[in-house]
Amino acid sequence: MIKVTLPDGSAREYENGVSAMDVALSISEGLARNVLAAKVNNEVVDATRTLPGDCTLSLLTWNDAEGKSTMWHSSAHLMAEAIEFLYPGVKLAIGPPIAQGFYYDIDFLDYTIVEKDLEKIEQKMRELAKEKLTFERKEVSKADALAYFTEKQDPYKLELIENLEDGQITFYTQGNFTDLCRGPHIPNTSPIKAIKLLSIAGAYWRGDEKNKQLTRIYGITFPKAADLTEHLEKLEEAKRRDHRKLGKELELFTFSQRVGQGLPLWLPKGAALRERLENFLKKAQKRSGYEQVITPHIGSKELYVTSGHYEKYGADSFQPIKTPDANEEFLLKPMNCPHHCEIFKSKPRSYKDLPARFAEFGTVYRYEQSGELHGLTRVRGFTQDDAHIFCMQEQVKDEFKKVIDLVLYIFKTLHFDNFKAQISLRDPNNPSKYIGSDENWEKAESAIIEAAAEKGLPTIVEYGEAAFYGPKLDFMVQDALGREWQLGTIQVDYNLPERFELEYTGSDNQKHRPVMIHRAPFGSMERFVAVLLEHCAGDFPLWLATEQVAILPISDKFNEYAEKVSELLNNSDIRGFVDDRNEKIGKKIRDAELKKIPFMLIIGEKEAETELVSVRQRLQGDLGSMSADAFTKIVEEAIQNELATNA
Repeated sequence: MIKVTLPDGSAREYENGVSAMDVALSISEGLARNVLAAKVNNEVVDATRTLPGDCTLSLLTWNDAEGKSTMWHSSAHLMAEAIEFLYPGVKLAIGPPIAQGFYYDIDFLDYTIVEKDLEKIEQKMRELAKEKLTFERKEVSKADALAYFTEKQDPYKLELIENLEDGQITFYTQGNFTDLCRGPHIPNTSPIKAIKLLSIAGAYWRGDEKNKQLTRIYGITFPKAADLTEHLEKLEEAKRRDHRKLGKELELFTFSQRVGQGLPLWLPKGAALRERLENFLKKAQKRSGYEQVITPHIGSKELYVTSGHYEKYGADSFQPIKTPDANEEFLLKPMNCPHHCEIFKSKPRSYKDLPARFAEFGTVYRYEQSGELHGLTRVRGFTQDDAHIFCMQEQVKDEFKKVIDLVLYIFKTLHFDNFKAQISLRDPNNPSKYIGSDENWEKAESAIIEAAAEKGLPTIVEYGEAAFYGPKLDFMVQDALGREWQLGTIQVDYNLPERFELEYTGSDNQKHRPVMIHRAPFGSMERFVAVLLEHCAGDFPLWLATEQVAILPISDKFNEYAEKVSELLNNSDIRGFVDDRNEKIGKKIRDAELKKIPFMLIIGEKEAETELVSVRQRLQGDLGSMSADAFTKIVEEAIQNELATNA
């Protein structure tokens, strides 16, 4: 007999050889019908696999993220089977689940695939799903695996197998389709009821531009048609909110091939928006004791060799910059932290000077593959709202908690109400990814876990997501469409202070090594603006709005008074413009509404004679007539309320 412990802590005994699905059936047939996979001893596996002995067990359904992921993985196999049937001889690369659905990279050889072909593939997938095909797992020797895909003449699978060892190779078969796959998969295809193939894209094999470009087909599936309908409606809303579209409409940023891929150009309105965000954070940082610093856009290669960035990222970064001096090499700055270490080291430090908090809106450069670039969310040059806190060991936890407070203040002010905190730790099975001693890593990980717990912050733990120099707390924000974005991050680092030989004189008059906390509440200005744009659909809070007021004269007879009002508002730092187009007032109002301008001041004969303005608030309607000074006070009070209520 074996003992199976369920999530509620209860334990049941079963005969050896039982599967997770057998356990589900013993609880209820209704539950068993909904089981897609199982988590055994914290590992997601097929629900039909035999349990290994005494274990913990969670039964995964569509309501679990791992359940969805397993079904989407199986859907990728189902799509591959349909494609092999419709296009015999194609060569398959990889087909993983992703955050929303799945994709498969395929070499279609001489076949031509266009968007209209997706419906044909969908229809075949529906036919196959109805056959209730079971997913069967089989362990295969390396020799047999190579022989199978040699016969199929599939170079991509053969390359994958070459990097695997005997004893770790498995095949999965459903119907007439067999694939190299670790799994897990759903028991059979029957839960796959609503299917939509979304798009076709190009993708280089293994993400390398030197390799052949394959065809990537994206899709998504659901157990109910209503779920698919809701998802497609969200996709349409996402298109409406796309930051690239809104950025163009609101004249915030642009890109130029002549400047270079992934290098955004901020237009006047976008630059002003960024400046407002920066000033907002600078003000909060000043209250918290940060000092502003500025560092150059490049640094000596030796700087990044010392920090470890060159070893970890050098091959995938912009290559070194040569100078007339043959012994001199520079790199575009990939990180601000090595520069800040040198600032700390620029003079002797005492325990009385700590914590030292250096903040910088520093622009850094990373060479992202061209196929991975996407608007402002994935760029090659971006500005981090970076800061580094150098402190004593006994100050780490309190400083960490203060940074958590700062991140929460920002999220509350900008109405990011749904988020979770992810504690990102080392991958225990891959220590070569990291620098530093186990002792330092354990101290850093404990500090983060304890600080988050003391702040009452709900967290999840992800192994393998730490930075190479230290663990971190990442804030995963959910936007208005339910999509998740990684924004703010806080990291504890014992390693860079050692590499740069940083020290301070303690109260015992001895030299000690400081601890370093890295933090970036926005993450990067580019990514943050993109996420904020899509979250609020360009409808910014009043204090951030690119234009706060549209002044709308009914006819050109009142343009002179409108300009006078505009000057009064500008003198009070209220952003506005006069719409002096030869258009009817109704169209001017509609256009201002479409541009999401918070206030409209309508000026006609009555207003000009009495030196008043007729105020209309977006989505609220008319507020009546008043003086420009009275309107100014309304705007100023509204802005103060937006910021003060969250301070």
